[in-house]
Amino acid sequence: MQIFHTISETRAFVRQARVRGRVIGLVPTMGYLHEGHLELMRRAKSQCDMVIASIFVNPTQFGPTEDFGRYPRDLERDAAMAESVGVAAIFNPPVEEMYPQGYCTYVDVERITDKLCGLSRPGHFRGVATVVTKLFNIVQPDYAYFGQKDAQQALVIKRMTADLNMDLEVVIVPTVREQDGLAMSSRNLYLEPEQRHAALVLSRGLERARKALREGERNPAEIRQLVIDMIQAEPLAEPDYVELYSYPGLEPLERIEGLTLLALAVKIGRTRLIDNAILEV
Repeated sequence: MQIFHTISETRAFVRQARVRGRVIGLVPTMGYLHEGHLELMRRAKSQCDMVIASIFVNPTQFGPTEDFGRYPRDLERDAAMAESVGVAAIFNPPVEEMYPQGYCTYVDVERITDKLCGLSRPGHFRGVATVVTKLFNIVQPDYAYFGQKDAQQALVIKRMTADLNMDLEVVIVPTVREQDGLAMSSRNLYLEPEQRHAALVLSRGLERARKALREGERNPAEIRQLVIDMIQAEPLAEPDYVELYSYPGLEPLERIEGLTLLALAVKIGRTRLIDNAILEV
């Protein structure tokens, strides 16, 4: 496996692969890999001749009070994990390679970004859409892989690729969870043992919603309140948002019919965790 730190090296590697007729899969990450990332890479490996993973903590998607500086980084560890599942190359650029002096171009996806994480983290999806567009332009993959845990992000990327006529397919891979139900996330590293236990309120809230749906509840406001009550009953948990929208359109609902996204963000101490479930009647 090779590691590239510059755009020119990465493009040269991709050109050689194209000459050999390789189908290329891209797995964009911010590093500190876990089993969820590895599942994306395995899926890519199963569909593509060559897998490239990007590892880049993107400053433009972090707000001024967020955790950019303390976000975990360990390239040696990540490289070993990526190589173990067959990744051919890692693109790990420094910030100045992606955003050189004078940089002033950004990508905005409207409407589906004005809710959920887009509402509570202004500018977040502008940063996400911009860096993913740059990665797509650099690697020019045939397929790109994103996790369902970041459901809104995945939908934003799918909308962007469709609207801008990008020649690739976005693949959304189901959320990978710990044995006790907690969705895998690099930010789980921040949790103290007591907080780690408290974080299970996210997956329990999703299961409570599923149970209510099985029992016949179709009012999104009622289901939302059930989940909020469960979260607020956990002393270490503070809900940021609990919302239900149509899926994949993210339109407001008066009644649950068809596919519905239940998305939640919860602060456990200083750590903000997200999770979601696609509910189906």
